[in-house]
Amino acid sequence: MIGRRVTYRTVDGVRIPGTWRHVFIRNGRYFLTDLLIYADGLVDCWGLVTVEEFEEKVRSGWVATTLPDGAGASAHGMARWRFSETRNRLTPELLVAEVRDTIDRLNRRPDSIGRCLAAVSVFLADRTEENRAAARTAFLAIPASRRRQALGDMDSKDWPLRTLVAGPGGRTYLPQDPPVSQESYDRALAYFEDRARLRAEHHARTPTDGLATPHTPTVRLFPLCPDEPVADPGHLALRDDYPAPVAFGGVLYPSVTHAYWALSVTRPEAHDAIANADTAAAARGLAASAARREGWDRLRTAVMTGLLRAKYDQHPRLAEILLATDDAVLVYDDLDSAFWGENAGSGRNWSGRLLELVRSELHARRAGFPGR
Repeated sequence: MIGRRVTYRTVDGVRIPGTWRHVFIRNGRYFLTDLLIYADGLVDCWGLVTVEEFEEKVRSGWVATTLPDGAGASAHGMARWRFSETRNRLTPELLVAEVRDTIDRLNRRPDSIGRCLAAVSVFLADRTEENRAAARTAFLAIPASRRRQALGDMDSKDWPLRTLVAGPGGRTYLPQDPPVSQESYDRALAYFEDRARLRAEHHARTPTDGLATPHTPTVRLFPLCPDEPVADPGHLALRDDYPAPVAFGGVLYPSVTHAYWALSVTRPEAHDAIANADTAAAARGLAASAARREGWDRLRTAVMTGLLRAKYDQHPRLAEILLATDDAVLVYDDLDSAFWGENAGSGRNWSGRLLELVRSELHARRAGFPGR
């Protein structure tokens, strides 16, 4: 089964989400390796291939679904062994179906389970044999390894589904199941009626603390900033290097960037040179050749928070620009720092995160909420 593992790859600065599972590759001996599956439909198993190309690798046995007794195997250089008394329920068809389902889920499209449940809903709304047959076909299209998880019910598993689509007197896909009795069928119907009621009640509830995701589109703050203030800076004003003077600790700095780098150094003369640099880029350059304050990496987040609070307290017009982003995720690009910048998924985006914190404080103050 493909789990909830998260990975990604970056293409032209765009982050492609993915997930992964283990598989065996047969390349002389058998190697345990990672099968990486991405939302754009590519699969990485010792090289990026399309799903169709991956299916050919599976059917040829290069991606192994049969593990013969006595065959040699190894795992990431950690161990070597030979198979003995292997039991493997994976088939080429099952593995490919799981991969296709995974790509659907990564794209937030209905996978085979979603399509089955949609067909079941159609049948429950109009209980014709034609609709039951469509629901049964959709159910059997779910990879066998996933059918028991289709309802997300660890107690009933897929019993209500397989009973419902078989119908009274019908047979389920499991040979050991007896013909479906009317009593069993009625219980299955009652299960789905209760499920629909509970789901409706759940969706009708208002989350106690509001929505978990923002309703405003993400705002990306690109590393392009003027050296002089402009009449209508827009989101450029949210950059740390935007020329908005900041008074902090009794000193007036030309920008947050000037202040941050000046405060990061130990020698007073270096501080003054950075604080008086012509541009934010020049300030950063001077700081790069100066000794950093001891323990700066443990102080810098608190210092930056204080500087951002000062900036937006002292520049109400810029605070309005920040407030206008509402609850958007702020993605800050900083080509020189994977700590402050998000950088196409390779950075931690602390500048963006702290801007969101300060924005929340501004909203709270405007609402009259007691705070700092």
